Amino acid sequence: METIRISGVPELACDLVGDGPPVVFLHGIGGNRTNWARQQLALQDEFSTMAWDARGYGDSADVPGERRFTHFADDLVRLLDQQNIEKAHLVGLSMGARILLTFFPVHAERVATLTLCDCFYGFNAMSDEKRRDFMALREKPLREGKTFADLAPALVESLVSPDCPPEIAAELFDSIVLLRVEPYLKTLMATTAFDALATMDEINVPVQLIFGEHDRLSPPSIGEEMVELIADARLTVLEGAGHLSNLERPAQFNDTLRSFLAQRATLASYRERL
Repeated sequence: METIRISGVPELACDLVGDGPPVVFLHGIGGNRTNWARQQLALQDEFSTMAWDARGYGDSADVPGERRFTHFADDLVRLLDQQNIEKAHLVGLSMGARILLTFFPVHAERVATLTLCDCFYGFNAMSDEKRRDFMALREKPLREGKTFADLAPALVESLVSPDCPPEIAAELFDSIVLLRVEPYLKTLMATTAFDALATMDEINVPVQLIFGEHDRLSPPSIGEEMVELIADARLTVLEGAGHLSNLERPAQFNDTLRSFLAQRATLASYRERL
């Protein structure tokens, strides 16, 4: 696996592995690029895979000022351009899916397919209770001076399934502890303003939805709503998985993703080199 730097402001870290049509992975609000390592290795014989650290995450730089999902979308254009990608298969989990739902209406011509995992299409798609719980578990403690090490046990418990393997829970814990407070809080505030409902019917590429059976943050019922809103969408619910379905059930996740992409591999392409 090769780690490269995407130049510009901010500079972004990105892991590359494999050869073939391009697939780009976008992590969730509590994650980083390493969360996709199992998927990248599973696809490496058929696809060129890329997983980034979003701005303010992992080894990517941050930028002062407010945060909007359009900023992440701009960063994704920069990644595609610097990797000479004309169209990519785009895979996003939770926050990563929100970035893709922001990206598509403006840059549809750069999208071959979308895989949207364990996500919601607008903050208001969550119940009032879930929205309150979402913020209470994340924002309030950090503003009161708690660290991510303090928050991690409760966050992990809220995100995984009842039967989550201990090593996966530990991996998620380590991912959360690495977060930086200010970028996280800015992204959290951007999430409260996120609403892609009005543009869902504009999505005209094949879409694979993947939800964990035990995802309490974005339950499969939201995926069922999204199937009705998107013209060419299919939903797969992974048994025994929570919000981080790619980590908890990697074999099932990888089989679903590989099957979806294999039938549509040639929709993604690189630009012709002059």
